Amino acid sequence: MNNTIQIAVKDETFAGKILNEIYLEFQKENVSVEEIITLRVLNEVNEYNKKLPAYFNGLVEPTDAEKTLNGYKIKPNKIIDSEKQVYVALNAFLKNGYFVLIDNIQAETLEQEILLTNKTTVSFVKLTPLVGG
Repeated sequence: MNNTIQIAVKDETFAGKILNEIYLEFQKENVSVEEIITLRVLNEVNEYNKKLPAYFNGLVEPTDAEKTLNGYKIKPNKIIDSEKQVYVALNAFLKNGYFVLIDNIQAETLEQEILLTNKTTVSFVKLTPLVGG
């Protein structure tokens, strides 16, 4: 299969309010929860590092960032370490720092395989702030 599959990824509150929405593209239909989390974090960090805006809106709060209403305020021209962010995100999943819902069904493990379609929605529900690189 050469077609990419694009899925919606949302950050939601416990009450279901959508805080942020992005789209991720996958080259294959079967992916693990770990691959979804990793791609999401890498995309967020890469987008930030390309432009270096004053604020970062992502799953993991970068180290030395200040939480504000607009996102995490970062020191000027600070590059975020994508590997550290991925590590923190995966570790937080294992420690129930947030839930991942795939089509409203909670993912149980990082190894869990998901069959993606263009209608698949993934929601991240944070329980505590995640701090990383």
